[in-house]
Amino acid sequence: MNLTTLFGSRVFGDAAMQKYLPLPIYESLKNTNRLGKPLDPKIADTVAQGMKEWALSLGATHYSHWFLPLSNMSAGKHDSFIDLCSDGTVVTSFSSSALVQGEPDASSFPSGGLRATFEARGYTAWDPTSPAFVKDRTLYIPTAFYSYTGEALDTKTPLLRSMQALNPQALRILHRLGIDDAQFVSATVGAEQEYFLIDRKLADERLDLKLCGRTLIGAKPPKGQQLDDYYCGRIRLRIAAFMHDLDEQLWSYGVSSKTKHNEAAPAQHELAPIFETVNIACDHNLLTMEVLRETAKRHGITCLLHEKPFAGINGSGKHNNYSISTDTGINFLSPGKNPEKNHLFLLSVCAIIDSVDNYADLLRLSAITPGNEHRLGGGEAPPDIISMFLGEKLTQMLHDVAQGISGASMDKGVLNTGVAILPHLAKDDSDRNRTSPFAFTGNKFEFRMLGSSQSIGLCNTVLNTAVADAFSRFADRLERCPDEKLEEEIVGIVFDTLKEHGRIIYNGNNYSQDWRDEAARRGLPILTNSPDTIDTLCLEKNVELFEKYKIFTAKECQARKEIMHEYFCKVLLIEADTLLHMIKRQVFPAGLSYLQEVSRDLAPLSSLGLKSGQTHAESLAVLVDKVFERCALLENVLTDVHAAIAMNGQSAVSVPYKVRDSLVPAMASLREACDALEVIMPSSRWPMPTYTDLLLDDCWGNDFSSSNQHRYSQTYYIFRKRA
Repeated sequence: MNLTTLFGSRVFGDAAMQKYLPLPIYESLKNTNRLGKPLDPKIADTVAQGMKEWALSLGATHYSHWFLPLSNMSAGKHDSFIDLCSDGTVVTSFSSSALVQGEPDASSFPSGGLRATFEARGYTAWDPTSPAFVKDRTLYIPTAFYSYTGEALDTKTPLLRSMQALNPQALRILHRLGIDDAQFVSATVGAEQEYFLIDRKLADERLDLKLCGRTLIGAKPPKGQQLDDYYCGRIRLRIAAFMHDLDEQLWSYGVSSKTKHNEAAPAQHELAPIFETVNIACDHNLLTMEVLRETAKRHGITCLLHEKPFAGINGSGKHNNYSISTDTGINFLSPGKNPEKNHLFLLSVCAIIDSVDNYADLLRLSAITPGNEHRLGGGEAPPDIISMFLGEKLTQMLHDVAQGISGASMDKGVLNTGVAILPHLAKDDSDRNRTSPFAFTGNKFEFRMLGSSQSIGLCNTVLNTAVADAFSRFADRLERCPDEKLEEEIVGIVFDTLKEHGRIIYNGNNYSQDWRDEAARRGLPILTNSPDTIDTLCLEKNVELFEKYKIFTAKECQARKEIMHEYFCKVLLIEADTLLHMIKRQVFPAGLSYLQEVSRDLAPLSSLGLKSGQTHAESLAVLVDKVFERCALLENVLTDVHAAIAMNGQSAVSVPYKVRDSLVPAMASLREACDALEVIMPSSRWPMPTYTDLLLDDCWGNDFSSSNQHRYSQTYYIFRKRA
């Protein structure tokens, strides 16, 4: 396998464009891709023909406008390339209009009231900055998605708008600093992706995993991640085979999958790509999630992207590594050898400090999922309070610059291992702080709060827009001052930023109660749950920011607020119904049956003078009753929630708070009783696979053991034969 020819082989990228497009057309499209210049509509027909011929050469029979509705997933309808001739024969065709514009049903996707059910028309518009690709014999064309009246119904449109807002403001900063060779500036992102892999046959035996993507009940196993023996440990053979095929597919789609390793929890893993332009990074991350699920299925595995599939062990996140770069390769966040004199670096760090403090609520909002509620602040992921980690050296350097103290230094130093045969290691500027939600990590910032199932679109839309606003205000100051005062003005910006926004910087342990107390004293927003956080989207300051840079209208903000509230409620209602189904049809009958069996055997045991049987039966009876009572309580709460929805509508303000305050505690209470019952039931009588079965199954621990070797190797062989 030649990696250089495999990579991007299913992407209409540079090599394919050069081969299938005339040189002037190629150069025009390349300028749109690389420099963000408007697409010349005159070239669309030629591009469509070249793209069609390339797709047909790869076996494509259909094309699809691939768009990203407000559901953290992708969508698209498929049309074939064939057209019928008058003589009954067919030809292949793909017009410029088919490339540039599509028309899906806009009423079938979340719209927050922007589209009524009877208002069906919507539009997709080709995004030429994100390359088309061939997958499953279909040409996928990345597109934006709009309503008939022009509102954005997707995650791509606001992200593109935010890129459009960031570019001119960043160029103003560059030009004022005398850096004039750059033509285009964009955020660049690398999105690390965590996920769980579970044997498919076992996962299919659990209704909660099939319908909800997480376990709603399940007692903690005797061994979880206590010994720290999973993180970066040896990758099991079956998982290695899966990862190998995953990488091959991702590489063929132009996804730069770079790093793979086991994560901290059993059966948990991580994939990390190389940085790329934020729009493409967002598309590639959603494509990665699709390929993860599809590849796992072909290997007889289920891939879980839920933020907290299993209680008691670490959940899964998505680390959004953010930087800002020019088309000439300048990284705004690269400190260089003398960061205290690197004006671009100083201004960029200050712009991000300003942005994160001003719009911490929006960043917290961008990490909203019902699953993330179980993960954030649990001692395994960043807390629900936004803060920034800069490291002691960078923090001190900024304070020294602000005070006019010369000689500020960030020398990295050398780590002496104490072993003569080992090389001395270059040290980074600071240690890493894994407890921080927003950490500087050398030449980028890492936003660690996102959930593993989420699109990275919203968080990067927020970052781009907020940084554009900070750059705009900084540029105004720099452009007003004379050249001889430029450095003095930059020092003033650093001073003012630390004075006004230094409260957001915290280099300590974000997990500690001391930090929660300190954050409250500093006046930072502490948003502990989804409904409260979602409501911040329509705060006046946030709507003003989005409207100023034409990212969202007030109407689009309100729509997204309603969609988020509705999604939160729907997910929890599905989970509650699933939990009741499992308890009433599986757990309670199993517990009752086992109690009857124990009761029948109690008399012979009593005649032997044994008290243990009586004690066990009594404990079992108490727990079976408790499960029954709490099941009835959850049913009553669920009835109340449905009544509130029927009266006020799914997106009514009161409904998400009723779900948060009543439904979630009732589910937790029922789970507690159920998990206690599982612990005292024989494993042979428990009606579904346990955590030990799912996470520590023989197929993971012993690779291809004698009992599983035929089944798993056969699955792998069938997949390779199909591929």
